[in-house]
Amino acid sequence: MELKDVVMKLIGNIEPVGSTDIDEKRFENLVQLCDLTEELIFEIEKVATDNKDRPEYSMKKAGEYASMYREKYRNVLYYE
Repeated sequence: MELKDVVMKLIGNIEPVGSTDIDEKRFENLVQLCDLTEELIFEIEKVATDNKDRPEYSMKKAGEYASMYREKYRNVLYYE
C-alpha cells in the first residue's frame, strides 16, 4: 500500500456524488485533505528556505530539492 493510499484511507472519500448526506461528509474529508496538504507544503517550504544556501552538502541537497519541487509545482498550479 502506497503512502497516498494510507492517507486517503484515513481521510476518506472526497469525491461528491450528488447526495446531500454523503457529500456533506465528503466535503469535510476534502477540507481535511486540503488542510493537510497546506501543512505539508509549509514543511517543504521551510526545508527549502532554511537549507538551500547552506554550505553543508546534505542540508544544501535537501534544500535545493525542496526548492526545485516548490518551483515545479508553483508552475503547475499557476499555469494559465
